[in-house]
Amino acid sequence: MSTSTWRRAGIALTAVAVVTGVAGCQDGDAKAGGAEPKAQSHGDVTKVIQAAYEKTSAAKAAKVKMTMSIEGAGAGAGTIEMTGIQGWAPAVMDITMKGSMLGAGGPDSPQQMHMIMLDQIMYMDMGAQQAAEMDGKRWMKLDMKAAADASGDKALRKQLTGGLDNMNQDPAQQLALLLDSPDLKHLGAEKVNGMETQHYKGTLTLEQMLKANESSKLLSKEDHDELIANVKKVGLKGYDTEFWVAEDGYPARMDIGMTMAQGTMKMRADYSDYGTEAAVQAPPAKDTVDLFEMMKDFGKEPGQA
Repeated sequence: MSTSTWRRAGIALTAVAVVTGVAGCQDGDAKAGGAEPKAQSHGDVTKVIQAAYEKTSAAKAAKVKMTMSIEGAGAGAGTIEMTGIQGWAPAVMDITMKGSMLGAGGPDSPQQMHMIMLDQIMYMDMGAQQAAEMDGKRWMKLDMKAAADASGDKALRKQLTGGLDNMNQDPAQQLALLLDSPDLKHLGAEKVNGMETQHYKGTLTLEQMLKANESSKLLSKEDHDELIANVKKVGLKGYDTEFWVAEDGYPARMDIGMTMAQGTMKMRADYSDYGTEAAVQAPPAKDTVDLFEMMKDFGKEPGQA
């Protein structure tokens, strides 16, 4: 197998790391004209979030444009933009990625990558060059749950399946998470992508984040304490979330910011067309190659079956 194929496999893994870390480049819209509305009380804000959560949860899917930027984190710094459809009942994605993070694989790195998530499996279109080297198979398959189960490594299983849980964090879950924030605020009216919206902000502590993360509930007390200690080492205390609710009651935009000792991460997601059909299909099996099977074969001695 050529070096360039393995380099593109590395790009695929980088792309998955980006997506599973997400749990969202638009023009800067000015505040809406007219008098500022009366500030909403904490109880009023909670009602707005609850209503937005219920509508978003029922919608099951939306179109999304998400941008993530990482600063000050060495080789991991850069930007990635994802555009496409996200569904959360069930959890699916069909997105196109582009940005400087895809360039981490060297000169063979693709300018953009089509990615599909379905049934907890990621598929990445690695391009025509891979197809030429892999008997026409241009899609790389990453079944992280199966790989974790096959490894027999409990720590690895928690890491990989936990990443899937984080990846499946849809906008409805993010809104539900905010209901635990003690400092929800209404910041006023703003226009977002031409829509009239109301702007809100809340902060979540590390403890609140872990409490809401389903995968963390599976950890033993020892593993849970170790996780908290490791996260505190990198300086992450929590994250700030801002969101803009449109007149129809759906969130039009969501911003998430995290600050750590090594740098900062910011995500922005713009949502539209709630309730759109998320008809996501896996690529044909004849066009796919399993990355973990490739890696197992690569590790065998010559002549081994």
